[in-house]
Amino acid sequence: MAKKESYEDMLVNLQGILDKMEKNELPLEELMKEYEGGIKLINKLYKTLNALEGKITVIKENMEMELKNE
Repeated sequence: MAKKESYEDMLVNLQGILDKMEKNELPLEELMKEYEGGIKLINKLYKTLNALEGKITVIKENMEMELKNE
């Protein structure tokens, strides 16, 4: 099984895609492939952030419950 890519690695890869696209040296077909790859990375980044936000909410609610019960 492949190792899950970290959030930071995904950001670095996305920056690499942006750098390639900004140089305006790619043929249109390659540019579109890079764009598609960037969109996929952005979606993964959003999913990761949403999952982490959910975990933070649960932790926060648990801590608030513990403080009220003390």
